[in-house]
Amino acid sequence: MQITEITVRTFRYTSYVGRDSEGHGHPAAPNEALTSLLTIGTDTGIEGYAFGGIAPGVLETLVKPVLVGQDPFYREWIWQRLKERQRLNMGSLNDKVLALVDVALWDLAGRAVGQPVYKLLGAYRDKVPAYASTMCGDDLEGGLDSPEAYARFAVQCSERGYPAFKLHTWQPPIPGAPDVKRDIAACAAVREALGPDVPLMLDPYHYYSREEALYLGRELEKLGYAWMEEPMDEHSMSSYVWLAQQLDLPICGPETVEGKMYARAEWIRYEAADIVRGGIGDLGGITPLVKVAHLAESFGMRMEVHGGGAANLHVLCAMGIPGQFYERGLLHPFVDYETPQPWLSEIDDPMDDEGYVHVSQRPGLGWDIQFDYIEENLVSSH
Repeated sequence: MQITEITVRTFRYTSYVGRDSEGHGHPAAPNEALTSLLTIGTDTGIEGYAFGGIAPGVLETLVKPVLVGQDPFYREWIWQRLKERQRLNMGSLNDKVLALVDVALWDLAGRAVGQPVYKLLGAYRDKVPAYASTMCGDDLEGGLDSPEAYARFAVQCSERGYPAFKLHTWQPPIPGAPDVKRDIAACAAVREALGPDVPLMLDPYHYYSREEALYLGRELEKLGYAWMEEPMDEHSMSSYVWLAQQLDLPICGPETVEGKMYARAEWIRYEAADIVRGGIGDLGGITPLVKVAHLAESFGMRMEVHGGGAANLHVLCAMGIPGQFYERGLLHPFVDYETPQPWLSEIDDPMDDEGYVHVSQRPGLGWDIQFDYIEENLVSSH
């Protein structure tokens, strides 16, 4: 089997989410949005897919020369070659591009052998408990505009079946953000609403000072929170070493800092985090996320997978180390999460009433793609 083509189809759909000037998602009036489908084709007719786009120039000059003519099962070789090409092309060949290619290759492999990806990776479980992961705070009446609003939403999520809850609090450009004390007020309101035993987590503003992050962490310790993510710029690893040394509250990271498994190794080595963090988009695909899972296991550490989606879920269900939760969201009182996007027959992460997300048993990553919808709403193809 050989790779013969790589194509990207961009199509329109109606979105009910918009982004503010800082890039954070919030509920919005219906608006036209674009997304893309990456397809890797072979001489046997078997294809693999990933949702996301690659610029035409990057696809033609950096990706296709590596892939076309290769055996698609040589995923590690392909990933390493693309990683090497990043050195002189970091502005265009970023980790999200590597992730799209790698995810599509894993999907192709599963479809080729008739097995779901988590079984190819070495299955450990077929369902995993989810935590409700909120959108960032806002100023929408009835939305997430106050500590009391977070508490009400936390109760709704608990009634839906979620066994745990994570707050993303207010970020710029929301008026008054960032505000450590307001963050703590929201965290306290959620704790009071859900009681002492529900695992709670916080992902706050990402550029607090050391003193603000320490104050935040100490208050979360009093509230019995399970962990905190990225309260400071992650490029300063020494700041996280300093913070972790002073807190009993587990620090989960790194999340967005560049460096793939190498950065995670440094954070483990210097004790900058207590829980390892990694996701498909942060690291460059399923292949490096599995490397990070093995790295965490080697040090006896837990790893929490960053973000949702089919690829992250399949890795999580293949991990033989404690990765306690699947991150389901981003959730908001005004957003319908349970209805699938029109180009899919069902959502990636169906959750039962007990809060377990079940991984698909279909070949590959399990997507049942509605190609007719994509063709009817096609904007471009390259």
